[in-house]
Amino acid sequence: MQYSGATLVLLVASATPGAYAKGESLLPAGPYLGQTPPGMTAQVFAPGAVSTPDGGDAGRFSPDMNTFYVQRWRSNDGKTERSALKFERTDTGWREVATPEVTRMPFFAPDGKTLHYGNRHKVRTRDGWSEMKNLGAPYDDIRIMSLSVSLRGTYVFDEVGTNGNGILRYSEVVDGKREAPRPFGPEINTGIWNAHPFIAPDESYIMWDGERESGFGSSDLYISFRQPDGSWGEAINLGDRVNTDAEEGGPQITPDGKYLFFNRMVAPASGNGEAQSDLFWIDAGFIDGLKPEN
Repeated sequence: MQYSGATLVLLVASATPGAYAKGESLLPAGPYLGQTPPGMTAQVFAPGAVSTPDGGDAGRFSPDMNTFYVQRWRSNDGKTERSALKFERTDTGWREVATPEVTRMPFFAPDGKTLHYGNRHKVRTRDGWSEMKNLGAPYDDIRIMSLSVSLRGTYVFDEVGTNGNGILRYSEVVDGKREAPRPFGPEINTGIWNAHPFIAPDESYIMWDGERESGFGSSDLYISFRQPDGSWGEAINLGDRVNTDAEEGGPQITPDGKYLFFNRMVAPASGNGEAQSDLFWIDAGFIDGLKPEN
């Protein structure tokens, strides 16, 4: 299955001005929408509030961890219906806010000054955010679903192929000038397809989802660690803490570095209907144990 449920993880609300309040605080005070941290067993994130049973759900924290953006989608008569909202942290709890604009998932640059939407972006202004801008050549002609950025400004992004397959590319900033994008080597671009990359702010690793014969089934989450010589190590499957025979996708680490968020296609509890994408989270501490000893 190529670019199905994993693709949907891209659909998250735009951080745009003009949002309107929907109601009072719906979730308790505290970090992470007031949710109890999951430990080393992956759990559904904020069931009933973020992850709902009637459609796909995805989400992402802002760099300051005080806003959580949510996108939902469901099929109706063969058409995909999307809705967006966000939760804002207050002194008394997390307040649900609806956002009138629905667009692709924004990736916040680590400094919080830029929102990336594939090959487009917005920059922070004194009054909020700028109008959407193109990244320019050659990115305008690349079918990018997901693009993430490191503190050094390195872009890591996917490229959808004409046959539904895809590869991961990167573009570094050297001496103040952005270099042309290049594909990663076979240690990363192996298998049926690879998509939705996340690069650590310090560039110590990248994570993504892909489908390989050696995986648990459908798409799995993988990681590659930066080597002492600057190259990238062989892809490592994140293992059965997160991967199952279902489809997993869209890995991301919370801005504080503590938790791994990802999506998984989950069959309805009733057993009727198609699987939907739920948002999961798990303590990210197990990732250090995956790094090979040099």
